[in-house]
Amino acid sequence: MEEKFVFTEDERQKSLILFEELKQELSTSWILEDEKKLLAIAEDAIRNNKIERNTFGLNPILCSLQTAIIAVKDIGLKRDSILATLLYNGVQSGYCSLENVEQQFGEGVGKIIHGLVRIQNLYKKNPVIESENFRNLLLSFAEDMRVILIMIADRVNLMRQIRDTVNKQAQHEVSEEASYLYAPLAHKLGLYRLKSELEDLSLKYLEHDAYYHIKDKLNETKSARDAYIKRFIEPVGKRLEQTGLKFHIKGRTKSIHSIWQKMKKQRCNFEGIYDLFAIRIILDSPFEKEKMQCWQVYSIVTDMYQPNPKRLRDWISVPKSNGYECLHITVLGPEQKWVEVQIRTERMDEVAEHGLAAHWRYKGVKAEGGMDDWLASIRTALEAGSNLEVMDQFKLGLYEKEIYVFTPKGDLLKFPKGSTILDFAYHIHSKLGNQCVGGKVNGKNVSFKTELHSGDTVEIQTLSSQKPKQEWLKIVKSARAKAKIRLALKETQVKEGIYAKEMLERRFKNKKIEIEDPIMAHLLKRLGFKEVSDFYKQIADEKLDPNYVIEEYQKVYNRAHNLNQPKETESAENFEYKNPDAILSRNNDDVLVIDENLKGIDFTLSKCCHPIYGDPVFGFVTINGGIKIHRNDCPNAPEMRKRFGYRIVKACWSGKGSSQYSTTLRIIGNDDIGIISNITNIISKDEKIVMRSINIDSHDGLFSGNLVVMLDDLSKLNMLIKRLRTIKGVKQVNRI
Repeated sequence: MEEKFVFTEDERQKSLILFEELKQELSTSWILEDEKKLLAIAEDAIRNNKIERNTFGLNPILCSLQTAIIAVKDIGLKRDSILATLLYNGVQSGYCSLENVEQQFGEGVGKIIHGLVRIQNLYKKNPVIESENFRNLLLSFAEDMRVILIMIADRVNLMRQIRDTVNKQAQHEVSEEASYLYAPLAHKLGLYRLKSELEDLSLKYLEHDAYYHIKDKLNETKSARDAYIKRFIEPVGKRLEQTGLKFHIKGRTKSIHSIWQKMKKQRCNFEGIYDLFAIRIILDSPFEKEKMQCWQVYSIVTDMYQPNPKRLRDWISVPKSNGYECLHITVLGPEQKWVEVQIRTERMDEVAEHGLAAHWRYKGVKAEGGMDDWLASIRTALEAGSNLEVMDQFKLGLYEKEIYVFTPKGDLLKFPKGSTILDFAYHIHSKLGNQCVGGKVNGKNVSFKTELHSGDTVEIQTLSSQKPKQEWLKIVKSARAKAKIRLALKETQVKEGIYAKEMLERRFKNKKIEIEDPIMAHLLKRLGFKEVSDFYKQIADEKLDPNYVIEEYQKVYNRAHNLNQPKETESAENFEYKNPDAILSRNNDDVLVIDENLKGIDFTLSKCCHPIYGDPVFGFVTINGGIKIHRNDCPNAPEMRKRFGYRIVKACWSGKGSSQYSTTLRIIGNDDIGIISNITNIISKDEKIVMRSINIDSHDGLFSGNLVVMLDDLSKLNMLIKRLRTIKGVKQVNRI
């Protein structure tokens, strides 16, 4: 038979006292109608035996009242938060539905309870609670900040109540969570008093001997410590009184947990810790004079006692991200002992002691960083009203920036918002990412493009034949995944390039063609490839036919070795050659400035003088309004200037593009054997010069003819003329 839940008389009395205290604390925000509904739900649950004691045998109704008192007095939460605290156990246990709560007490209360339920579900995934990622997940997953504040209050109360429990294993687990999770959360929110209590109680339950050893030592040295504090404070107090400042001074002993951490860090015993306490000077100062008066006190204290400049901490000029403001200095006090002095105002002290709840009265400070930015925005929200009810509309800003997802083992990973299954796969391992074909999110099969959300549990599905693709770079969000995909693509391209190269070499070998590197380099440029890897990639992707490559290679090879040219024994007599591949083409992407400042005007190059880039030129306005460009030394230039001077405009080259220009050279020389081959060899060696045609006549041992070439600019032309003149037998080379 199921054991009936019984309210002991002691529990009943405590509950009634706490309930009345709660009503007084909430005062105006407490509604009589709420009280009646709460009592009705509690009485119905007790009458129908729907309430069960927790793991530690504690009464859940009494525990919720104790938690509510902490939430009100130490944190400053109001009506919705307190009702949610009192009703949450009922929803979790099933004797009160969330829909019923929203209907009776409003959506605000229901929203907070919904957040508490969501957080509880996270624990079922067995996460590593001591990780920073899990703390941030809690903050993002809750959505409403009051959920986290209630959780902290609840854990403080639980730690207070389990001192004498016989369930030591459960006590140990709860204490570890308090140390790793809730104390850091309280610290983030500036709830220093609750943070210290959680740390001390955790130490008490987890390291019993260390806790009581330090506690006993503190009790033994209390009188000596108090006497020293008095000797330090008295002269400082007198000096401060003389300045007319309003203040009070108190000595604060370090928490037991803090002392224990220092003992471990410094590897010393209790006697080796010298800064067991701090002197706190708290000023009653107007807001506008706070900084000035704090620094005034700093000046007085450091005049009396030698300061250690390395230990100055100025959190007044730049407050901590959680709103903490104070001046910390360390000075050499009586008996040559180092003493920490904290200087702050009443307002700063209130904020330091009560954290978030104290901010509604005061101006917040700007913070930096994702989570800290969010905490700072909470303070901004609190400035909007005189209580924490503004939190009803508060949504987590960080939720827009990053997400936290679980591995199947319960490990928690952080990703940028918008990350996908593919991001997750690459985070685990490159091979897993490269072979990823999809995954499971919370047990459901999904595509690898699926976007992840905080709290998701993710599994990866792979296929050995899968390979990374270029478009994957658009799917992933994290820099880590992008880098790994690029590396995989590069490795794949190298492998495919090696295969394509080997295959092409085999084809060449089968056709008994030997590959010459200079010829192949020339071919690649002719085909428009800047990188060899791109060339082989196109072959690997079957975008470029190897047979076509071989044919084009043969053409370049024949041309370079003059296999299609007249034999050396042939005379220059009546020699003609036209290059079918050299089609005159000018892209008009070279830039001419016309009439000093006009760009982009359409123009044509005159056929009478064939100007090229670099020639001194002028423009001539034709009858139909177009502009023709002539060289300054054009044969027709003197006549144009004489008769049509008013139609001449200035022109000069101002930007080189990719255009090539046709120009004609007149060559005269001895008709020696091989002269034609020598001329064409000079031209073929320069890949940026293309021969369009050559037409030569020979009489009585002399030859003369016209050579038409396409080249980039005047400098190329001058260099070609210079080289042609060096050929044995060439007597004259002139531009026509």
